[in-house]
Amino acid sequence: MNRVFLIGNLTRDPELSTTSNGLSVCRLSLAVSRRYSGQDGNRETDFFNITVWRAAAENCAKFLKKGSKVAVAGSLQNRTYDANDGTKRTVTDIVADEVEFLSSKNDNSLTQQEASENSKPVGDLQPVDDDTLPF
Repeated sequence: MNRVFLIGNLTRDPELSTTSNGLSVCRLSLAVSRRYSGQDGNRETDFFNITVWRAAAENCAKFLKKGSKVAVAGSLQNRTYDANDGTKRTVTDIVADEVEFLSSKNDNSLTQQEASENSKPVGDLQPVDDDTLPF
């Protein structure tokens, strides 16, 4: 059985392209924190290359960006290529069957400055009369 489940954050914006056959393909880079901390107390992070195909690829490119939190279910796939120096290299990718968006589009769209401009100081809040609430 070849099945992988990952939850992490995108390290860069998705890259959408189209094959010569007209299929959409999106490439993602996912940062996933390990469960346990190392001896220095820091949690290590692993980086995975994710490939998404067809309509899911188009949705990823449309709705995700660097920093988006996603859950990926898919399978491992190895590929080899010859590097410029003549050595043979092997790369392991994750081909996603499913990508679930865990952060909303708005979660990532506000910058720190915009978020602070949209927030009100506590003194500007109005008290609520519990007797007027419909529930």
